[in-house]
Amino acid sequence: MPKSVRDIPEFPAYVEGQTDHEFMAAARAQGPLARNRLGIISGFSLANMDMINDDRWTRQIELEGLFVSGVRDGPMFDFQRNALLFSNGQTHRNRRGPLVRSFANKVIAEMRPNIAARSRSLVATLRGAGSIDFVEAIAGPFPAQVIAAIIGASEDDTGMFARHVYSAIRGLSHCSDEIRAESDADMAALDSYVADLIAPRRACPETDFLSTYLERVKDGPLTEDEVRAQLAALVLAGSDTTRGALTSTVSQLLQHPEQWALLVEDPDRWAEAAVLEGLRFDPVIGSLPRITLEPREIEGFLIPKGSFVAVSMLTALRDPDVYRDPDRFNITRTDHPRLHPVFGGGPHRCLGEALARIELEEALKTLVRMVPDMQLDGPPVRLRGYGAVRNLSGMSVLI
Repeated sequence: MPKSVRDIPEFPAYVEGQTDHEFMAAARAQGPLARNRLGIISGFSLANMDMINDDRWTRQIELEGLFVSGVRDGPMFDFQRNALLFSNGQTHRNRRGPLVRSFANKVIAEMRPNIAARSRSLVATLRGAGSIDFVEAIAGPFPAQVIAAIIGASEDDTGMFARHVYSAIRGLSHCSDEIRAESDADMAALDSYVADLIAPRRACPETDFLSTYLERVKDGPLTEDEVRAQLAALVLAGSDTTRGALTSTVSQLLQHPEQWALLVEDPDRWAEAAVLEGLRFDPVIGSLPRITLEPREIEGFLIPKGSFVAVSMLTALRDPDVYRDPDRFNITRTDHPRLHPVFGGGPHRCLGEALARIELEEALKTLVRMVPDMQLDGPPVRLRGYGAVRNLSGMSVLI
């Protein structure tokens, strides 16, 4: 007979100085599931993740995450209410459909030369500068420039655009009242900026992504708020996660000089592998929480309908049943699943996966070719957080 939710152990107390991986490993050592103070039930294995991402018995969180945090209005609330990231069923299909063809793999692959050129231009302005903040100078501006170009934002606006994005994204996770207020202000500014981009394209369409998207949605069923929200979602998702993934990957490569040397020696051979391993080893996504649609037994526990469930990305991507020597950063490994778990699964799998992978690959190729002697100038980056997009510290490098 299955046990009840009450029998699931609570997460252990955090020990000062623990890394997120050490904390999650301690939680996993207690048993196959754990509960946090908000009532979210977490699993730890990749098999658990595959089960929980199944749309037949769970669904994407919509506004429940904000309700738990006591948020019931404001710019971030309005964004989540209208964005495809937080929708299900036909609503999700209506919001995602017009974007799918624009982000088809072939379309994105054709952008690779332009993305590569942008990475070279950015690094060329920094080469020889000495010590720089990698996040502020490279990892942040690069994906923001790419996504800004895709939606038709002015190159001169990229700095302002990036500031709004990297502040607003904090409101997608549980946060303090102070950060919530800052996030709301930047989300409102981003929404207004998107509205200003839309108006001239409607008046004078061009042969670009934004004009094509507006043509696809002009006859409904999306509301004007939904149209803006999908574009804002592209900006948020397409900037912040790539910023974190690039910083995390470069940090690990520089901490493992023999791995960096492999990439320097043959970037065309090892860039894709380095990206896959960087995304696995210290992922920028902490978990992908869902809500159960029916009772279900997981690992001997009966999980009721309406429960918040999630799987720790940190432990799932170091699952010893899937990855050999999982706690070792190794760009030569050959045991990655065919579909990288960090991008989610099913109909909610990340729309920008192909774009993110190309950006990361081309950024790494540029760095090892233009600044092959780059090295850390201080501590490596530290990613923190267990859910949604994790926070990252600064990281200085000599370039």
